[in-house]
Amino acid sequence: MNYDEVIDRLNAQSDASAVEGMARFGINATNTLGVSIPVIKKIAKETGSDHTLAQKLWRSKIHEARILAAMIDDPKEVTETQMEGWVKDFDSWDVCDQCCSNLFDKTGNAFQMARKWSSRNEEFVKRAAFALMAALAVHDKNSTNAQFQSFLPIIERESTDERNFVRKATNWALRQIGKRNMQLNRLALKTARQIQKKNSKSARWIASDAIRELTSASVQKKLRKNR
Repeated sequence: MNYDEVIDRLNAQSDASAVEGMARFGINATNTLGVSIPVIKKIAKETGSDHTLAQKLWRSKIHEARILAAMIDDPKEVTETQMEGWVKDFDSWDVCDQCCSNLFDKTGNAFQMARKWSSRNEEFVKRAAFALMAALAVHDKNSTNAQFQSFLPIIERESTDERNFVRKATNWALRQIGKRNMQLNRLALKTARQIQKKNSKSARWIASDAIRELTSASVQKKLRKNR
């Protein structure tokens, strides 16, 4: 499919009532059509990998077109410049998370950009840092424990950020790293207990939620099984 055909498909699936529902979950309703993720995934499958089309879809500024762009872009062709340009455009948590978990985590710059963005102040740029850490912890089967361990001091450092979209992503990253294997589970729990000592409502929530999940019987059973 070409650009016009994709946009026509998205517009044909638009649903104003869905946009209202998305807004209730904190999703930015600006330039949003209300197309569901399963429908977007179906279009992505039919379209196939297409770096050039992904760039055009991103420039459309349409919410769902940007999610689709992240699904069809070729991570081998994604440069640091592109990642910087796209992350600055993030204006909704779902676009951020879809982009990080469908595209950015598969690029050669993923670890570097996660560390870099974690020091930035923009809310969705900082969220992207931790969403990317979480996505890497789930999808990257080849990186070492040391690479993921290097994220833990960053998570501790940023745990006092009280902004909801940031603290939730910080917690997400800590939990996913801690579920990767038994060694990282112990290190993530050690980090969570350090975070718990901070005089910050956000930090205490991040820590308590992570400790609850990472010490749960189900997580511990799975880690022992996979050891």
